[in-house]
Amino acid sequence: MATIERRDPVQLSQSWGASFSDYKVGGQQVDFQDLMVAIAQNRAVTVEGEVAPLSTRIKNRNKYLEDLGQALSEATNKQAGFASDDKGDKVMPGRFSGSATTTMRKAGCSDFFKSVSGNQADATKAGVEGIIQKLKSVIDGQNNQAQTDMTRLQSLVDRRDESYSTATNLMTAISDTRSNLIRNL
Repeated sequence: MATIERRDPVQLSQSWGASFSDYKVGGQQVDFQDLMVAIAQNRAVTVEGEVAPLSTRIKNRNKYLEDLGQALSEATNKQAGFASDDKGDKVMPGRFSGSATTTMRKAGCSDFFKSVSGNQADATKAGVEGIIQKLKSVIDGQNNQAQTDMTRLQSLVDRRDESYSTATNLMTAISDTRSNLIRNL
């Protein structure tokens, strides 16, 4: 990214307006029109730099939401394995898989486990119901954050497009002005 420099105001007060040598971009002297194009391009690059980390965060959240969905599905299947008249203290048949247990721990469901062995866990009916409620709550929170991030991403993309459009319009106007000057000579 180029740095934009401006000459000392005292030096400028000795001349009538800005001249070719008043502005520097990346160490090179440029005129006002080229300075404006550089500013528009700089803005677009800055916005582009904000898009990449946000996109990564969205991808990571989507993966986490997928893992939460699979864990919720497994917990729902475990819940269906209990008898309807179960009072909630019987340990479920089978254990949660390692990936589901890991996701549930990350979501804060560890308190609902009856026992943990390695990377697998089991729970009572009441524990499974607690896990299901906790996972639904975490999924809702993640979906809200995803919606906010998508709005932010759309705003950044709009700003980036506007910046490139501004730079393009400036370059077109500069080119037209120079063509008219040459034609009028």
